[in-house]
Amino acid sequence: MQKNNPKTLWAWCMYDWANSTYSLTVTSAIFPTYFIAIAVNSAGKEQIDFLFWRDMPSSAVYAFIYSFASLLIAVINPLIGSVADATGKQKGFMRFFCYLGVLSCFLLFFSTTAYLHFTMCVFIVSSIAYSCSIVFCNSLLPVIASPDKFEEVSARGFALGYIGGVMMLAINILMIQLPTWFGFTPDMIRLNLPVRVSFVLVGIWWLVFAEWAFAYLPSRGVPVSLPTAGKRNIFTQGYVELIKAGKALLGVGKLRTFIFSFFFYNMGLMTIMGLATVFGKEEMKLPQADLIQIVLLLQLVGAGGAWFFGYLSRKIGNLPALQIGVFLWILVCIYAYTITTRLEFYILAICVGWIMGGLQALSRAGFARLLPTDTPESASFFSFYDTTDKIGTVLGTFLYGFIHTLTGSMRYSILVLTVFFAIGLVGLFVLQGIVKREKQA
Repeated sequence: MQKNNPKTLWAWCMYDWANSTYSLTVTSAIFPTYFIAIAVNSAGKEQIDFLFWRDMPSSAVYAFIYSFASLLIAVINPLIGSVADATGKQKGFMRFFCYLGVLSCFLLFFSTTAYLHFTMCVFIVSSIAYSCSIVFCNSLLPVIASPDKFEEVSARGFALGYIGGVMMLAINILMIQLPTWFGFTPDMIRLNLPVRVSFVLVGIWWLVFAEWAFAYLPSRGVPVSLPTAGKRNIFTQGYVELIKAGKALLGVGKLRTFIFSFFFYNMGLMTIMGLATVFGKEEMKLPQADLIQIVLLLQLVGAGGAWFFGYLSRKIGNLPALQIGVFLWILVCIYAYTITTRLEFYILAICVGWIMGGLQALSRAGFARLLPTDTPESASFFSFYDTTDKIGTVLGTFLYGFIHTLTGSMRYSILVLTVFFAIGLVGLFVLQGIVKREKQA
């Protein structure tokens, strides 16, 4: 097909506009605190029997299901990436997971205390569907655009996703804070209908704008021939390539050190991103409206933080900027342990958002800088990078929930995150020494 067709490129970007409402409204802003509110026992306390543990805090239960969803995504992603490459049917699989995600959003309407286990399962399925649909969408980029357009089109997609996500969340904020404006009666409000309807609106938004993308995206990509002794084993090749990439990366000193450092500091970063609103509700006792506003604040400040750390990186270098960012995370965790007021939590949110946006951008750019130039395995290397990200998220959120369950306070879990960041910071200084010695040689 013709590459760089404007309609096709815009259609690809519009899928970011469509699905980003899920990550912002469901994953970050509304569902975490809503789940804690409905996960109550017969006495009305926010604790339930979960697996073999009786009276586990609801916030810890959410941390565990979030961790489990991330684990499944880490296992599934290499498989579906291999299927996409081998069959060329990216749009068909993308459409399937999109519809599965939309259906899951609709089913979250039935999330109540009476259907708590059903709610957990639907949330896990929705997380997997969202992640998988993005894998297939990303795999279409080389099909529709030439290499010189990759950065431009990708950035446009991120920008549209940010705008679309904020717009949908703003609508949901109004509906939850001012439900009578939208025709909800007091009885409907007591049944949490404004919150439950917000999940349905996310599904509708996702479905409607995804159809725009499907209308113009190509039906197929280009199938990739898999060198598997005469057979194309699409169900194992993704894992084979992932293992090969891991061996290649870990065999190079500076890449091995970077991955080690990234694994630890990113574990803390992703845990905070996934459970920030849970901390606000559980420890700070903030209402739902405040928590949603804080998520919006994180998004707005995060954009400024990404720009600032990009500027800082150009001035002093990628590694020193990363070191500053990770050190600031240690200070943020210590500050989070001490806060007691609503104002202090808002200050914390501003700090988190500012550093969060910058550290993610610097990490991806830093990893790319360390890769050998013109390497043909760049996609496999970044697959290993993404898998490291997901495994770190699994371990971080699991430990967060486990420590909270043992101690009864999320503040001790926050202190443990400072250890992750400290290990990551030490790794970055070791990496800086390796790079310096290579330059001198």
